[in-house]
Amino acid sequence: MIEGQEGVTWEQWVGLAGAAEQYGFEALYRSDHYLSLFDPTARSSLDAWTTIAGLAPLTTRLRFGTLVSPVSFRHPSHLAKTVVTVDHISAGRVEVGLGAGWYETEHRSFGFGFSEDSDRFGALEEYMEIVNRLWSDEDSVTFSGRHFQLDHARCFPKPVQQPRPPMIMGGMAGPRAARLAARWASEYNLYDTAPDQVKTKRDRLRSACEAIGRDPDTLTISINGNILIGTDRNDLARRAARHLAYQGLDIAPEQHLDSLGDSYLVGTPARILDQLGAYAAAGVTRMMTQVFPHDDLDAIGLIGTEVVPAASRI
Repeated sequence: MIEGQEGVTWEQWVGLAGAAEQYGFEALYRSDHYLSLFDPTARSSLDAWTTIAGLAPLTTRLRFGTLVSPVSFRHPSHLAKTVVTVDHISAGRVEVGLGAGWYETEHRSFGFGFSEDSDRFGALEEYMEIVNRLWSDEDSVTFSGRHFQLDHARCFPKPVQQPRPPMIMGGMAGPRAARLAARWASEYNLYDTAPDQVKTKRDRLRSACEAIGRDPDTLTISINGNILIGTDRNDLARRAARHLAYQGLDIAPEQHLDSLGDSYLVGTPARILDQLGAYAAAGVTRMMTQVFPHDDLDAIGLIGTEVVPAASRI
């Protein structure tokens, strides 16, 4: 998972996709932001969905998706049509993460509406229903909600993936989010969650599925977390120094390594596999790892060579 708003160039995206496919990663995800989180005045961002559409024909098996696309950026009909288009371009290798949006400065800067939390979540509820229905076998979709209205919208062609491309919700699995995920999502992606914190959120999601008669095992549980990998302590410290410089932080690498919590994958490949085993035991089946800085293809190679093959057997 790459933070695309941090100055990732097209050439770097091509390199990242090539490395991810070469080293056996299942998918390449990117954030969907227009404004840097670390340095808004200096770092640029290519559009998330246009980037994915461009990368899909350059690969043969790698899946692509967003973590996550704010519902405030695009009308649901626009997003539904965009994802279907990429689904056809990629021959069925696209997924979409959706969220209510949170980065207020970005919204104000680009003129996207930004309302209270409850209002944004209400928009997300309507959004997920509309997108799912536009992808369904309905000939036309009429919808009248507080945030969106459709009048006999006909969305053709339908997706390559049936019954629809996977839809991912991201967050902390609060009660309202759990109910929405149970109704519409294929996967729930937890952020910044240590293995011992997964059970409470997983139980909430399972209960929400059971309440509407859905098999809880059909809702995939995944984690979006940072990774810092090295062959030994010195290699870790070297990569930590690059990571800190990337974020503009003035912290000693050794101090940084000692401060990272249980939700951070950090260590040698063997240590990271132990951490992944703890997540698997907690019910997590997919891990999206954020590699910093984004041009560290050697780290991607190390993960792909030493972690990915073994992780598939956990």
